[in-house]
Amino acid sequence: MTTTLSQEEIRRQADAIGPWFHNMDLGGVWTAPDHFLGDYPGVKFRGFADAIPADLTGRSVLDIGCNGGFYSIEMKKRGAERVLGIDFDEDYLTQARFAARVTGHDIEFAKLSVYDVGSLGERFDVVIFMGVLYHLRHPLLALDLIHEHVAGDLLLYQSLQRGSAAIDEVPENADFWDVEMFDRPGYPKLHFIEHSYSNDPTNWWAPNAAASAAMLRSAGFEILRHPEEEVFVCRRVEVRPVPWSGAVYPARPAPRGSAGS
Repeated sequence: MTTTLSQEEIRRQADAIGPWFHNMDLGGVWTAPDHFLGDYPGVKFRGFADAIPADLTGRSVLDIGCNGGFYSIEMKKRGAERVLGIDFDEDYLTQARFAARVTGHDIEFAKLSVYDVGSLGERFDVVIFMGVLYHLRHPLLALDLIHEHVAGDLLLYQSLQRGSAAIDEVPENADFWDVEMFDRPGYPKLHFIEHSYSNDPTNWWAPNAAASAAMLRSAGFEILRHPEEEVFVCRRVEVRPVPWSGAVYPARPAPRGSAGS
């Protein structure tokens, strides 16, 4: 059931909890009308929306780094039985709760880091990991933890990417003196951002497409589709343990009262 708030009241409340990164249409009120990317993330989503199931009836969804709740709401629109959005930013969670309330969707939200997903103690049919990896100091650890603790079937992944869109075949075990491949545009590269990028000091990494694909495979995700340059739809698979690999971050219990709708 959608809200009975007037557009004027929606505008007033949306402005009070801004600024918004998710530009969303809440009852005819856009949350970020001056967004530098325009209708974002809606314009992004339309480029790959048909790559994920249109009917999620009976399925559970975990939205990691849910921000203002755009993807959580879209999954609920597709009939997902349960949607849990987590974020480590209380301001974003406030926005997500407001957006879900205005649009009339029953969605849970909790303040939780991706590094602590093990505390949830359950797996989800669909895990959304959109726009998070490049903000993390330890990105591969995050993918390992998602695989180990919460991914049950599908993973929807997106990251800011820079560099070539090519994805080269890489040998299983190259010779020590085989160095030429590292200079090829399609070799997996994870560009490190020491300072700030686009006025955002939390932008730590900018993988190329090959690095995104390689990291996903390494963490135990089979790539099913690559519908958009930055987006990969994957399926969790069991992986053969490799010495000195795997998630080493401990699973800690969730803080009391961390979840709520």
